[in-house]
Amino acid sequence: MQTILSHSRIKVVQLQGNIRAESAIALQQHLADAISAPEHTAVVVDMSQVSSLDRSGLMVLVSTLTLAQRFNKQFRLVGVCPSVRIIFEISQLDRVFEITETTPAFEQAA
Repeated sequence: MQTILSHSRIKVVQLQGNIRAESAIALQQHLADAISAPEHTAVVVDMSQVSSLDRSGLMVLVSTLTLAQRFNKQFRLVGVCPSVRIIFEISQLDRVFEITETTPAFEQAA
């Protein structure tokens, strides 16, 4: 997991590899810290380098979205590959999350 600040008010967190139970607790803490930081109005999770996502990883993203809504902040996913996107589609979470293809698309919409 790597954090990239691409805009002064937008925090971009780039995830890599497999998002599974083993990394879920650390990821949840990292994303919660990003959401609760007062200097950020939005958090973008760049998933372009994520190869798989299990139930635990999905639940981290759902709980982070809920936290972002409580803090009245934007939370988006970008660059979700087709093999991971199908998980969102099957669970119908693609209707809940804001998913864009690239980070610049998010910055233009913000």
